[in-house]
Amino acid sequence: MSKLVPIIHILSCSRCSSMWVLGLLLELYLAILQTSKIFKTTMGAMYQFMISQLIPTRFTLKSIKYYDPVVHSIRAAVERLSNSTSFLHFLGTHAFTMQDELPTPSEEQDDDQRYHFMSLLLNLANTFLYMVNTYIIVPTADNYSLTLGAAATVCGVVIGSMAVAQVFSSVYFSAWSNRSYMKPLVFSSIVLLVGNTLYALAYDLDSIAVLLIGRLFCGLGSARAVNRRYISDCVPLKLRMQASAGFVSASALGMAVGPALACLFQTDFKIYKFTFNQETLPGWIMALAWLVYLLWLSISFREPPDRTKESVVPQESTSGQFVNVSVDNGFTQPLLINSETKQEDEDEDGDGDEDCDDAEEDSDKIQKPVNSIVSAYRLLTPSVKVQLLIYFMLKYAMEILLAESSVITGYYFIWSTSSVAIFLACLGLTVLPVNIIVGSYISNIFEERQVLLASEIMVCIGIVLSFHILIPYTVPQYVGSALITFVSAEVLEGVNLSLLSRVMSSRLSRGTYNGGLLSTEAGTLARVIADGTITLSGYLGESKLLNTTLVPALFICISSIVATCFTYNSLY
Repeated sequence: MSKLVPIIHILSCSRCSSMWVLGLLLELYLAILQTSKIFKTTMGAMYQFMISQLIPTRFTLKSIKYYDPVVHSIRAAVERLSNSTSFLHFLGTHAFTMQDELPTPSEEQDDDQRYHFMSLLLNLANTFLYMVNTYIIVPTADNYSLTLGAAATVCGVVIGSMAVAQVFSSVYFSAWSNRSYMKPLVFSSIVLLVGNTLYALAYDLDSIAVLLIGRLFCGLGSARAVNRRYISDCVPLKLRMQASAGFVSASALGMAVGPALACLFQTDFKIYKFTFNQETLPGWIMALAWLVYLLWLSISFREPPDRTKESVVPQESTSGQFVNVSVDNGFTQPLLINSETKQEDEDEDGDGDEDCDDAEEDSDKIQKPVNSIVSAYRLLTPSVKVQLLIYFMLKYAMEILLAESSVITGYYFIWSTSSVAIFLACLGLTVLPVNIIVGSYISNIFEERQVLLASEIMVCIGIVLSFHILIPYTVPQYVGSALITFVSAEVLEGVNLSLLSRVMSSRLSRGTYNGGLLSTEAGTLARVIADGTITLSGYLGESKLLNTTLVPALFICISSIVATCFTYNSLY
């Protein structure tokens, strides 16, 4: 009977499902129970209990302690169909912490034991510091490159080298988090401490190679896969959405704080042989921040206990009550065993053993997480591939906008480092207000796939408006087009990840090669290609940099819109 659980879950995720479908499923389930001898003695109480769980306003029970997975799924489905999307839920989808089917009481108790608030706070702090570390150098990367004798457009390589290393670090950190959470975070902090120190020392060593090595080290210390994994594995379901929203908020805050800090470092002095100026101070400050974080981590972090699998252990009960038995596939099946029915079950076991074994094998195969990137790719349906393409597109467009901002504004408008930093900080501050509007209002009026397609079109419009054609390029044109592109991409990211979590296979909800890792790899690869495009386009001259980098972004955006139209009817 637990086979009804995934059916109910699928139906409840579609907005086209009607409440009467759940009623039919309930009546069907009750009919099955009525024909079963082992439930005959408690049919009346069970019927009242199920109806009260589905429609609590019509029936009330004083003290019922029974638990049934099908009823639990129906009740959760009713809640999903009844409640409108909230801002917290919409914001939490940005984190893309996929989860399995509805948890059992034993799993909820296990999550409560693994949960530790200070450890969660340390994971969120790691997310915030890493985003600050990523964007704090953007306003000064071009000047730093010029100081070391390279072209200003080499800033694309300087910024992108961190993303290149992150492509590989995401995989081994995801695998490492299968065994531990604290050790990867400690390793991440040490690597980031070394990387930022090398970044700052490159000025006095007059070496662009040391600068790039420092940024590579920073990318190798990216523990965002561990941060996501901790939230999905160790935070109870009742707090998971808040934790996911905190993850997104920490990322957005770091994106805004990074450039804002850069505009404060307008100084130049020496201590012994070390130079402290606007180019090196981001490295020194972040090295100090990671040192403090490492000390805090070693003192306050608590490694969660290992999750142990429970085997099926039938328990006899002579009082006619249900016994919850945890099984490996994640469902909790109610068993009512007494002396009469036990003998009947033993007589029937001979005929049903073979079918049960086959069913258990199929269930284990369906629930087993993938163990290779090839297996993960085979599970990607056309809808999932399109959603990953959209995620690639929006990250590519955002990286082009942010990474080349200092070069473009310096060439066309002669902006100072402080002006660029303030502009980028203002862009970062738009993330949360925009998500409040979309999560609280727009997503309650329109379907997510409608918002998805509209956001893609707006990103395309923002890219088109960014081109420099014929007329002189002005500040209002650049700022306006940048706002349209960035804000639309932020809206698109939330809706895209929400839809992605629905259409992606449940086998990708856990293990090393999970859905979060795939989306992270798609976004990181987009950043690498975007930064490489900026550097290669720089050889054509700064006057052609803007249009040359926008052409690929426009092509990818149009391709994603066409792909969305082809898979539109499968996006639920």
